[in-house]
Amino acid sequence: MSNMIFTRRKFLSAGTLALSGTALSYAGLTSFIPKKNAVIRLGIIGTGTRGTGLARLIKNLPGLTVTAYCDILAVHAAKIVEHVSAKAKKYNDYRKLLEDKEVDAVIIATPLYLHYTMAKDAVAAGKHVYVEKSMTYDIPQALDLEKIVNNAKLVFQVGHQYRYFSLYHRVKQTIDEGWLGDVTHFECQYHRNSDWRFPVVEKGTERIVNWRMYKEYSGGLMAELCGHQLDIVNWMTNAHPERVTGMGGINYWKDGRETYDHVRAIFEYPGGVKANVSSILSNAYHGYEIRILGSKATLQIERDEAFIYAEARKKQTGVVDGVTGATLLNATQGEAMKLEFTHQDEEKRDPSSYALLDFATCIRENKKPFADVQTGKYGAIAVHMANMAMDTGNMQHWEKKYGG
Repeated sequence: MSNMIFTRRKFLSAGTLALSGTALSYAGLTSFIPKKNAVIRLGIIGTGTRGTGLARLIKNLPGLTVTAYCDILAVHAAKIVEHVSAKAKKYNDYRKLLEDKEVDAVIIATPLYLHYTMAKDAVAAGKHVYVEKSMTYDIPQALDLEKIVNNAKLVFQVGHQYRYFSLYHRVKQTIDEGWLGDVTHFECQYHRNSDWRFPVVEKGTERIVNWRMYKEYSGGLMAELCGHQLDIVNWMTNAHPERVTGMGGINYWKDGRETYDHVRAIFEYPGGVKANVSSILSNAYHGYEIRILGSKATLQIERDEAFIYAEARKKQTGVVDGVTGATLLNATQGEAMKLEFTHQDEEKRDPSSYALLDFATCIRENKKPFADVQTGKYGAIAVHMANMAMDTGNMQHWEKKYGG
């Protein structure tokens, strides 16, 4: 494999990763029904940065253990070893992992274009599923996967982990209680100053390692970064976007990549609410941030804290641009007030840990996850509408067949 230059077709058919495109048949397998305090045995499919990162978290989480893992790259599989039991089984073919009766549920942390096939096969194998966002590579896959999951008696959770962070529940409460007044706009950014690439150790694996750079494998910045914030806007508005327009391009990192190094899209929600969503790779100022603009106040969300800025209610007059009597606006729109919130527990864990803990709880108690297949579908469709708008130059509209 080290001398193989991968195209999408070769990637799909090479050796241990032959994907049939149809759900596999696992005769005699049924979904795991645990006891109340049972330890959930996980199989991790994809041991790159995200998969290994989740394994690092899981080893410190109660009621969860990794019993198997799978990757086609030895360099990836080697990194996860220090975070799992020595008894954990290593697989090169994810289908073999799905046949493992010591695996109750799977985490799918592979490149985006593989999510659909692997999730579908996992459901067919009777495994509960935690699949990273975006849920699917395109809209038809999202619609089909929702049908498949709805017909199965399994827990299916999508990796929109910020839904499990108390900060965002406090934000939602603040909006619903009217602290911000009428919310009309969301300003979302996920900016970095980085080429977003990973080092290629094994010759011929550039397109495997840096799959995010290539459109046949990835949804680019909109899927990998902005997808988090789009899900938050969907949640905060209790809706999905009705239409989307956007622009993107490769202006800075001209290194052979196909996915854009900057994206910017405007989503319109019911009632005319707008969400401006951007991600750029050449400037990290303010990095991750969401600003929710209301008629009474603005709420600014950073990584793990948020601040409210009240609108200046008292008008001041003075000279502005040489015009006497013009209204002066307070430059900061009021002093910052930190939004207080309570963590779920004394551990003050990160959002991904809480998402994984709830995944285990949902399996034990046969409950529907907060970030379920419908949530994943809405998020994926919003992402792909934006990508289509940027690629075609045409505004995209939510279609009836998408539901909602």
